[in-house]
Amino acid sequence: MSARLLLLCPGQGGQHAAMYDLARQDPAGAALLARCAPALDPDTLFENRAAQPAIVAATLATWEALRARLPAPALAAGYSIGELAAHGVAGALAPDEAVVLSRVRAAAMDAAAAHDPDQAMAALGALPLERARILAQAAGFHLAIVTGEDSCVVGGPRSRYPALAAACEAAGARLQPLPVGVASHTPLLAPAVQPFADALRAAPLGPWQCPVLSGITAARIATRDAAIEHLSQQLAHTIDWLACMDAAVESGISVALELGPGAALARMFSARHPQVACRSVADFRSLDGVAAWVERAFD
Repeated sequence: MSARLLLLCPGQGGQHAAMYDLARQDPAGAALLARCAPALDPDTLFENRAAQPAIVAATLATWEALRARLPAPALAAGYSIGELAAHGVAGALAPDEAVVLSRVRAAAMDAAAAHDPDQAMAALGALPLERARILAQAAGFHLAIVTGEDSCVVGGPRSRYPALAAACEAAGARLQPLPVGVASHTPLLAPAVQPFADALRAAPLGPWQCPVLSGITAARIATRDAAIEHLSQQLAHTIDWLACMDAAVESGISVALELGPGAALARMFSARHPQVACRSVADFRSLDGVAAWVERAFD
Protein backbone atom coordinates (compact mmCIF):
# COMPACT_ATOMS: atom_id res chain seq x y z
CA MET A 1 0.00 0.00 0.00
CA SER A 2 1.33 3.46 -0.85
CA ALA A 3 1.91 5.93 1.97
CA ARG A 4 -1.11 7.95 3.06
CA LEU A 5 -0.87 11.28 4.90
CA LEU A 6 -2.87 12.21 7.99
CA LEU A 7 -2.97 15.86 9.06
CA LEU A 8 -3.52 16.51 12.77
CA CYS A 9 -4.98 19.81 14.01
CA PRO A 10 -4.36 20.67 17.68
CA GLY A 11 -6.63 22.00 20.38
CA GLN A 12 -5.94 24.59 23.04
CA GLY A 13 -2.88 24.48 25.26
CA GLY A 14 0.11 24.76 22.94
CA GLN A 15 -0.47 28.31 21.68
CA HIS A 16 2.38 30.82 21.97
CA ALA A 17 3.45 34.16 20.56
CA ALA A 18 5.73 32.66 17.88
CA MET A 19 3.23 30.13 16.55
CA TYR A 20 2.65 32.10 13.34
CA ASP A 21 6.32 32.35 12.39
CA LEU A 22 6.53 29.23 10.22
CA ALA A 23 3.43 30.18 8.20
CA ARG A 24 4.82 33.67 7.61
CA GLN A 25 7.76 32.15 5.70
CA ASP A 26 5.37 31.61 2.78
CA PRO A 27 3.42 34.37 0.98
CA ALA A 28 0.14 32.42 1.06
CA GLY A 29 0.43 31.71 4.78
CA ALA A 30 1.38 35.31 5.53
CA ALA A 31 -1.54 36.61 3.45
CA LEU A 32 -4.02 34.43 5.33
CA LEU A 33 -2.72 35.66 8.69
CA ALA A 34 -2.97 39.25 7.49
CA ARG A 35 -6.63 38.71 6.55
CA CYS A 36 -7.34 37.10 9.93
CA ALA A 37 -5.48 39.75 11.95
CA PRO A 38 -8.61 41.69 13.00
CA ALA A 39 -9.96 38.52 14.68
CA LEU A 40 -6.73 37.78 16.56
CA ASP A 41 -5.66 39.19 19.93
CA PRO A 42 -2.04 38.30 20.77
CA ASP A 43 -2.35 39.64 24.31
CA THR A 44 -5.01 37.16 25.49
CA LEU A 45 -3.91 33.90 23.90
CA PHE A 46 -5.19 31.75 26.76
CA GLU A 47 -8.66 33.24 27.06
CA ASN A 48 -11.23 31.11 25.26
CA ARG A 49 -12.48 33.91 22.99
CA ALA A 50 -8.95 34.64 21.76
CA ALA A 51 -7.39 31.18 21.92
CA GLN A 52 -9.79 29.42 19.57
CA PRO A 53 -9.48 31.87 16.63
CA ALA A 54 -5.71 32.04 17.15
CA ILE A 55 -5.29 28.26 17.02
CA VAL A 56 -7.51 27.88 13.95
CA ALA A 57 -5.70 30.73 12.18
CA ALA A 58 -2.25 29.34 13.02
CA THR A 59 -3.20 25.81 11.95
CA LEU A 60 -4.77 26.82 8.64
CA ALA A 61 -2.08 29.38 7.80
CA THR A 62 0.53 26.67 8.35
CA TRP A 63 -1.39 24.35 6.02
CA GLU A 64 -1.73 27.15 3.47
CA ALA A 65 2.04 27.61 3.58
CA LEU A 66 2.74 23.87 3.24
CA ARG A 67 -0.02 22.83 0.84
CA ALA A 68 2.04 23.10 -2.36
CA ARG A 69 4.99 21.31 -0.76
CA LEU A 70 3.17 18.21 0.53
CA PRO A 71 1.12 15.33 -0.89
CA ALA A 72 -2.64 15.75 -0.62
CA PRO A 73 -3.86 14.39 2.72
CA ALA A 74 -5.90 11.20 2.78
CA LEU A 75 -7.46 12.09 6.14
CA ALA A 76 -7.64 14.94 8.66
CA ALA A 77 -8.41 14.90 12.37
CA GLY A 78 -8.62 17.59 15.02
CA TYR A 79 -8.61 17.69 18.80
CA SER A 80 -11.49 19.81 20.20
CA ILE A 81 -11.31 23.19 18.39
CA GLY A 82 -8.85 21.46 16.05
CA GLU A 83 -11.75 19.51 14.54
CA LEU A 84 -13.11 22.77 13.11
CA ALA A 85 -9.68 23.54 11.65
CA ALA A 86 -9.56 20.00 10.21
CA HIS A 87 -12.61 20.76 8.07
CA GLY A 88 -10.68 23.77 6.78
CA VAL A 89 -7.70 21.55 5.98
CA ALA A 90 -10.10 19.21 4.14
CA GLY A 91 -11.27 22.10 1.97
CA ALA A 92 -14.85 22.13 3.27
CA LEU A 93 -14.43 25.52 4.98
CA ALA A 94 -12.57 28.56 3.69
CA PRO A 95 -9.87 29.48 6.25
CA ASP A 96 -11.41 32.89 6.92
CA GLU A 97 -14.81 31.28 7.52
CA ALA A 98 -13.28 28.74 9.91
CA VAL A 99 -11.78 31.57 11.98
CA VAL A 100 -15.15 33.36 12.10
CA LEU A 101 -16.85 30.14 13.22
CA SER A 102 -14.21 29.61 15.90
CA ARG A 103 -15.20 32.96 17.40
CA VAL A 104 -18.86 31.94 17.42
CA ARG A 105 -17.92 28.64 19.04
CA ALA A 106 -15.90 30.33 21.77
CA ALA A 107 -18.66 32.85 22.45
CA ALA A 108 -21.27 30.10 22.76
CA MET A 109 -19.07 28.17 25.15
CA ASP A 110 -18.30 31.26 27.23
CA ALA A 111 -22.02 32.07 27.43
CA ALA A 112 -22.76 28.56 28.69
CA ALA A 113 -20.04 28.88 31.31
CA ALA A 114 -21.33 32.31 32.38
CA HIS A 115 -24.76 30.81 32.93
CA ASP A 116 -23.22 28.10 35.14
CA PRO A 117 -19.74 29.28 36.24
CA ASP A 118 -19.09 26.39 38.62
CA GLN A 119 -16.90 24.55 36.09
CA ALA A 120 -13.45 22.99 36.07
CA MET A 121 -11.37 20.52 34.08
CA ALA A 122 -8.54 18.22 35.10
CA ALA A 123 -6.24 15.60 33.60
CA LEU A 124 -6.72 12.20 35.24
CA GLY A 125 -4.17 9.44 34.74
CA ALA A 126 -2.70 6.17 36.03
CA LEU A 127 -6.15 4.57 36.26
CA PRO A 128 -7.90 2.28 33.75
CA LEU A 129 -10.47 4.20 31.77
CA GLU A 130 -13.60 2.52 33.11
CA ARG A 131 -12.44 2.98 36.70
CA ALA A 132 -11.66 6.61 35.94
CA ARG A 133 -15.16 7.08 34.52
CA ILE A 134 -16.81 5.60 37.61
CA LEU A 135 -14.60 7.58 40.00
CA ALA A 136 -15.26 10.84 38.15
CA GLN A 137 -19.01 10.28 38.01
CA ALA A 138 -19.13 9.61 41.74
CA ALA A 139 -17.60 13.06 42.29
CA GLY A 140 -19.99 14.75 39.86
CA PHE A 141 -17.49 14.94 36.98
CA HIS A 142 -17.83 13.74 33.38
CA LEU A 143 -15.38 12.13 31.00
CA ALA A 144 -14.50 14.95 28.59
CA ILE A 145 -11.66 13.57 26.45
CA VAL A 146 -10.29 10.03 26.24
CA THR A 147 -6.56 10.30 25.52
CA GLY A 148 -5.35 6.80 26.41
CA GLU A 149 -6.29 3.51 27.99
CA ASP A 150 -5.32 4.93 31.38
CA SER A 151 -5.54 8.67 30.80
CA CYS A 152 -8.34 11.14 30.21
CA VAL A 153 -9.56 14.67 30.81
CA VAL A 154 -12.58 15.18 33.05
CA GLY A 155 -14.86 18.17 33.54
CA GLY A 156 -17.41 19.08 36.16
CA PRO A 157 -18.30 21.44 39.01
CA ARG A 158 -15.31 23.32 40.45
CA SER A 159 -16.92 23.05 43.87
CA ARG A 160 -16.64 19.25 43.64
CA TYR A 161 -12.96 19.23 42.71
CA PRO A 162 -11.76 18.52 46.31
CA ALA A 163 -13.95 15.40 46.39
CA LEU A 164 -12.51 14.26 43.07
CA ALA A 165 -8.96 14.90 44.26
CA ALA A 166 -9.55 12.90 47.44
CA ALA A 167 -11.01 9.99 45.47
CA CYS A 168 -8.07 10.01 43.05
CA GLU A 169 -5.55 10.01 45.88
CA ALA A 170 -7.30 7.06 47.52
CA ALA A 171 -7.29 5.17 44.19
CA GLY A 172 -3.62 5.90 43.46
CA ALA A 173 -4.51 7.99 40.40
CA ARG A 174 -2.89 11.21 39.21
CA LEU A 175 -4.99 14.36 39.00
CA GLN A 176 -3.81 17.67 37.57
CA PRO A 177 -6.11 20.70 37.44
CA LEU A 178 -6.18 22.47 34.07
CA PRO A 179 -6.22 26.28 33.72
CA VAL A 180 -9.63 26.19 32.03
CA GLY A 181 -12.88 27.72 33.26
CA VAL A 182 -15.12 25.96 30.74
CA ALA A 183 -15.96 22.25 31.15
CA SER A 184 -15.75 21.50 27.43
CA HIS A 185 -17.14 18.23 26.04
CA THR A 186 -19.41 17.64 29.04
CA PRO A 187 -23.16 18.14 29.57
CA LEU A 188 -22.40 21.47 31.27
CA LEU A 189 -21.81 22.88 27.77
CA ALA A 190 -25.17 21.71 26.38
CA PRO A 191 -26.48 25.32 26.04
CA ALA A 192 -23.69 26.01 23.52
CA VAL A 193 -24.65 23.23 21.09
CA GLN A 194 -27.63 24.83 19.34
CA PRO A 195 -26.09 28.30 18.79
CA PHE A 196 -23.02 26.74 17.20
CA ALA A 197 -25.12 24.37 15.09
CA ASP A 198 -27.11 27.36 13.82
CA ALA A 199 -23.89 29.17 12.86
CA LEU A 200 -22.62 26.08 11.03
CA ARG A 201 -25.90 25.79 9.09
CA ALA A 202 -25.55 29.38 7.95
CA ALA A 203 -21.96 28.84 6.77
CA PRO A 204 -20.78 27.66 3.34
CA LEU A 205 -19.63 24.12 4.08
CA GLY A 206 -18.29 21.56 1.57
CA PRO A 207 -17.21 19.83 -0.59
CA TRP A 208 -14.54 17.76 1.16
CA GLN A 209 -11.23 16.91 -0.48
CA CYS A 210 -10.61 14.28 2.21
CA PRO A 211 -12.68 12.95 5.13
CA VAL A 212 -12.38 14.34 8.66
CA LEU A 213 -12.59 12.05 11.67
CA SER A 214 -15.37 12.88 14.11
CA GLY A 215 -14.02 13.53 17.58
CA ILE A 216 -17.00 11.91 19.29
CA THR A 217 -17.34 8.74 17.16
CA ALA A 218 -14.14 8.52 15.05
CA ALA A 219 -16.42 8.18 12.00
CA ARG A 220 -15.24 9.59 8.66
CA ILE A 221 -17.16 12.81 8.00
CA ALA A 222 -17.47 14.23 4.48
CA THR A 223 -21.03 15.57 4.23
CA ARG A 224 -22.59 18.85 5.33
CA ASP A 225 -25.27 17.42 7.65
CA ALA A 226 -22.84 15.09 9.39
CA ALA A 227 -20.27 17.85 9.87
CA ILE A 228 -22.85 20.19 11.43
CA GLU A 229 -24.08 17.46 13.77
CA HIS A 230 -20.67 16.24 14.92
CA LEU A 231 -18.99 19.64 15.23
CA SER A 232 -21.83 21.01 17.36
CA GLN A 233 -22.49 17.90 19.45
CA GLN A 234 -18.82 17.56 20.44
CA LEU A 235 -19.16 20.69 22.61
CA ALA A 236 -21.20 18.70 25.12
CA HIS A 237 -20.09 15.11 24.43
CA THR A 238 -16.98 13.10 25.21
CA ILE A 239 -14.21 13.26 22.63
CA ASP A 240 -12.66 9.84 22.06
CA TRP A 241 -9.22 10.83 20.79
CA LEU A 242 -7.93 7.31 21.42
CA ALA A 243 -10.50 5.95 18.97
CA CYS A 244 -9.59 8.64 16.45
CA MET A 245 -5.93 7.63 16.50
CA ASP A 246 -6.84 3.98 16.08
CA ALA A 247 -9.32 4.73 13.28
CA ALA A 248 -6.68 6.69 11.38
CA VAL A 249 -4.30 3.75 11.45
CA GLU A 250 -7.05 1.31 10.53
CA SER A 251 -7.76 3.44 7.45
CA GLY A 252 -4.21 2.83 6.18
CA ILE A 253 -2.48 6.02 7.33
CA SER A 254 1.30 5.60 7.33
CA VAL A 255 2.54 9.20 7.79
CA ALA A 256 1.09 11.80 10.19
CA LEU A 257 1.92 15.48 10.53
CA GLU A 258 0.64 17.80 13.26
CA LEU A 259 0.16 21.32 11.97
CA GLY A 260 0.76 22.97 15.33
CA PRO A 261 0.95 24.95 17.48
CA GLY A 262 2.60 22.54 19.86
CA ALA A 263 3.34 18.86 19.49
CA ALA A 264 0.96 17.20 21.95
CA LEU A 265 -0.96 15.27 19.29
CA ALA A 266 2.21 14.02 17.61
CA ARG A 267 3.51 12.75 20.97
CA MET A 268 0.24 10.95 21.74
CA PHE A 269 0.05 9.45 18.25
CA SER A 270 3.66 8.26 18.33
CA ALA A 271 3.18 6.68 21.74
CA ARG A 272 0.03 4.88 20.62
CA HIS A 273 1.22 3.88 17.12
CA PRO A 274 5.03 3.98 16.97
CA GLN A 275 5.00 2.23 13.58
CA VAL A 276 3.58 5.39 11.96
CA ALA A 277 6.03 8.14 11.01
CA CYS A 278 4.71 11.14 12.95
CA ARG A 279 6.09 14.62 13.64
CA SER A 280 4.81 18.11 14.39
CA VAL A 281 5.70 21.22 12.40
CA ALA A 282 6.84 22.55 15.79
CA ASP A 283 9.89 20.26 15.44
CA PHE A 284 11.16 22.20 12.41
CA ARG A 285 12.68 25.60 11.72
CA SER A 286 11.55 25.91 8.12
CA LEU A 287 8.81 24.86 5.74
CA ASP A 288 11.43 23.18 3.57
CA GLY A 289 12.47 21.12 6.59
CA VAL A 290 8.90 19.92 7.10
CA ALA A 291 8.53 19.04 3.42
CA ALA A 292 11.86 17.19 3.36
CA TRP A 293 10.87 15.06 6.34
CA VAL A 294 7.50 14.15 4.79
CA GLU A 295 9.22 13.22 1.54
CA ARG A 296 11.64 10.92 3.41
CA ALA A 297 8.75 9.40 5.39
CA PHE A 298 7.00 8.54 2.14
CA ASP A 299 10.05 6.74 0.72
